Amino acid sequence: MRDPRIERQIRKVWRPRPKRANKKDFGRVFILAGSRGLTGAAALASFASLRAGAGLVTLGCPDKVYTILARRHPEVMVRPFPSTPKGTLSEKGLSAILNFLKSQDVLAIGPGLGRHPNTGRLVRNLLLRSSVPSVVDADGVNALQGQAEILRDCKSPLILTPHPGEFVRTFGGKKPVTDKERKKRALEVSRKIKQTLVLKGYRTVVAGPTGKVAINPTGNPGMATGGTGDVLTGIIAALLGQGISPFDSACFGVYIHGLAGDIAAKEKGEVSLVAGDIVEFLPKAIHILLA
Repeated sequence: MRDPRIERQIRKVWRPRPKRANKKDFGRVFILAGSRGLTGAAALASFASLRAGAGLVTLGCPDKVYTILARRHPEVMVRPFPSTPKGTLSEKGLSAILNFLKSQDVLAIGPGLGRHPNTGRLVRNLLLRSSVPSVVDADGVNALQGQAEILRDCKSPLILTPHPGEFVRTFGGKKPVTDKERKKRALEVSRKIKQTLVLKGYRTVVAGPTGKVAINPTGNPGMATGGTGDVLTGIIAALLGQGISPFDSACFGVYIHGLAGDIAAKEKGEVSLVAGDIVEFLPKAIHILLA
């Protein structure tokens, strides 16, 4: 369901592009994603980021899956980094990743990374040493299980985007079910870790460390399918890269993501909706919002 108040806020913050704009004016987004068998997540996140307005998107992936991902979207630049024997990103690539990150504006990490212990160490060390705003999703969140306290020591603002299962595994407690429980728990965790939190699901909750909280009205049951969270990661990263604050990037990203899903459901039906449809209808959703 569309909300005119939220849409006015989006138009107020997301300014039209100036005529003399350069691609670097809209953010250099670096997405670390993918592993053997999970390359689709990386492809969805990176292309969604471009569709949401990022000026340049580079996908960093394990070298064992580089040839697969380099062929997916010609608009996405792809860089290989060292792999574990299982085809996930290896911590041996930490120095090279940090060096490349110096030229980037935003980091997104997690889609399809896999849960190899070596990859988990890479994620934690990278988050602690990164100097750019970051979106942490999926296996990026899973890598924090039992070690979520490190989030308070991160130098740069983070947006974590767990689904309820990842949320409980990482932050403990029982799975919040009601809207009231979801809102309360998201806000508690956000304040504790001092980072922005997106608790995904029906009526996704966005909570900020200063106590701000928002409930998203868009989206539909057809979006309960694999890959939609990867698309959301790319959208939020793109908004961060365009200079929008972490809390607003999370709120607006969730809203746009749901709106694109609602448009897709009208065209294709909820049952047949897939994550790629959300990327397909992102341009129409953004046009509606910014027209």
